[in-house]
Amino acid sequence: MLIKGLHHVSALTAHADQNYRFYTDIMGLRLIKKTVNQDDVSVYHLFYGDEKGNPGTELTFFEIPMAGRTREGVNSISATSLRVPSDAALAYWAQRFDEYEVTHGEIVERGGRATLAFTDFEGMRLILVSDEHNSGVAGGKPWDRSPVPAEYGIIGLGPIHLTVRDASLTTPVLTELLGFRAKGSYPAFTPGQPDVLVFESGEGGSGSEVHLEERNDLEQERPGRGSVHHVAFRVDNEEELRQWVDRVHQFRFPSSGFVDRFYFRSLYFREANGILFELATDGPGFDTDEDFATLGESLALPPFLEGRRAEIEANLKPLDTMIR
Repeated sequence: MLIKGLHHVSALTAHADQNYRFYTDIMGLRLIKKTVNQDDVSVYHLFYGDEKGNPGTELTFFEIPMAGRTREGVNSISATSLRVPSDAALAYWAQRFDEYEVTHGEIVERGGRATLAFTDFEGMRLILVSDEHNSGVAGGKPWDRSPVPAEYGIIGLGPIHLTVRDASLTTPVLTELLGFRAKGSYPAFTPGQPDVLVFESGEGGSGSEVHLEERNDLEQERPGRGSVHHVAFRVDNEEELRQWVDRVHQFRFPSSGFVDRFYFRSLYFREANGILFELATDGPGFDTDEDFATLGESLALPPFLEGRRAEIEANLKPLDTMIR
């Protein structure tokens, strides 16, 4: 039983159409699956990633049309990192963000890597991180039809930043339950706050890391558009996932138990500060029900929802995802 690294991050959007344009036209990701929230089929669930949505490259969004503004605070997934191949790529992205009027910071070092923080059109907190000196979990392969040149393209998820009231509650969940290793720390960007703790899993590197920050000066986060719903970690297969179901139960965390998401199998539970974690299998994958060449172009439904297609499509606002 081994956590292999990051699997995906799922966030909230109030505007699926604008979300699609931002993450494909500006960020250069591929829409690999246009489907619905399996727990609420009246709204879209959009998956973006590398050329085929390999595990560790996936950024997903639930559409919640009436979602309000996020009030940032503790016990939250407070930033999501996206890996790029080099330091030079960050300079390219800073220029691209200026061109598209995307709010961003300066290129700075975080945990020994060059980074560039920015926000999307709904205020989601994101960080580009350079892989120039990185080793460990391999990145993905940018789609060859992306508007962003491959040498600068996003190759996967980087460190996930958690902000909590009490780091001593989350640390044993990462290390004792999930088997992460303490890697070190770096100074917090907020004066007077403890150092940010770094944990890694599997082969290590930015594609496996969780960065844990303790803050005593913030209220509880109130999620809304642009907030992150959960982070998922990779497990190899269904057999291992079922062992994780037992392990989480042994640690007395309430959980979802085994869940079949068709494109992968899952287990959900909340760690001790209330952040939602998911464990997800590497397969079967997003090309299970669509050809690789046309991923994301049509509404995909898992077999257990296919019989409701007419009803589901009637309640969705059309989303133009055809190749332009």
